[in-house]
Amino acid sequence: MTTPDWFVYRGAGEPHDGIDRLPDPPPWRDFDGGPVVGTAPPLGTESTRRLGTGGLRGIAWRPEELELINAALYLRRPLLVTGDPGSGKSTLAHALAHELGLGRVLHWPVVSRTTLRDGLYTYDAIARLQDTQMAREEGREHTEDIGAYLRLGPLGTALLPYERPRVLLVDELDKSDIDLPNDLLNALEEGEFRITELQRVAHKQPQVRVLTDDGDRAPVHEGRVRCRAFPVVVMTSNGERDFPAPLLRRCLHLDLPSPRNDEWGAARLETMVRAHFGDSDAPAREELIRGFLESSPGSLRAADQLLNAVYLTQKAARDSAPDRQRLAELLMRPLDHGEHGHR
Repeated sequence: MTTPDWFVYRGAGEPHDGIDRLPDPPPWRDFDGGPVVGTAPPLGTESTRRLGTGGLRGIAWRPEELELINAALYLRRPLLVTGDPGSGKSTLAHALAHELGLGRVLHWPVVSRTTLRDGLYTYDAIARLQDTQMAREEGREHTEDIGAYLRLGPLGTALLPYERPRVLLVDELDKSDIDLPNDLLNALEEGEFRITELQRVAHKQPQVRVLTDDGDRAPVHEGRVRCRAFPVVVMTSNGERDFPAPLLRRCLHLDLPSPRNDEWGAARLETMVRAHFGDSDAPAREELIRGFLESSPGSLRAADQLLNAVYLTQKAARDSAPDRQRLAELLMRPLDHGEHGHR
């Protein structure tokens, strides 16, 4: 496939400065937060673990998948990525951060008890009270700034006014309670949120430095956080529930099929395996990929199973063909219902 000139994310795995060549956002998605807080930290170890040392160079994206990913970048809209476990949903966020040079991925794992506040910020009022009481007992004034007790979550950090967008992975949104998708939609539509504790003291402290999800500190003015470059938001779902229509209207939906026995499935798996293991033992690796794709068609299978099989047959049973075959069959069996693999 010839990569169209308008693609910012090319899916080739080679880092480039394409994100800086994006045109201005649509007027209805233009945000004016500021002043700029700085740059993102380097790509984290989680991205390296998922992508391998090869960074998924040459990943075999289908044309329509790349078109949807780039459309989300141009429109500054969240990308809702669905598919079975093992289809590479979460890995997409790390691939975007790697290729576009957007630094560490802000990861927000969602469970049934997760609320919007968890993603925005936390305030440790108890610790502040304890420190105040301790200072009084010691006969001194408590001088610790309120910002020492505030920490922005992954979503809150993503909405800081960065010059270049951060990548936010909202992982397994379908596991949330019924209110979170709508609550999240409002924050992403407005591109901002308020910190009540800072608004109360804004007349005395108009600017407070708070801890971010990256572990550094960023200034917040009058309790208001508003983005400048809308973050690259990847929301994943395993399809365990339906989402409200307003959320679906404001997202671009990308469905990633499980690896299939076709040219795209084989090429994508080969790229993933090569990123982790290099070019060594290619014939045996190709045989495992064929076996993974051809056995139990239609069954739920995760790419982690293939990686496990490649590693173990290379390290533990590389000199015995019967043992390699037996291990491969054992490790690449279809998943039982409810199991999860590499997202």
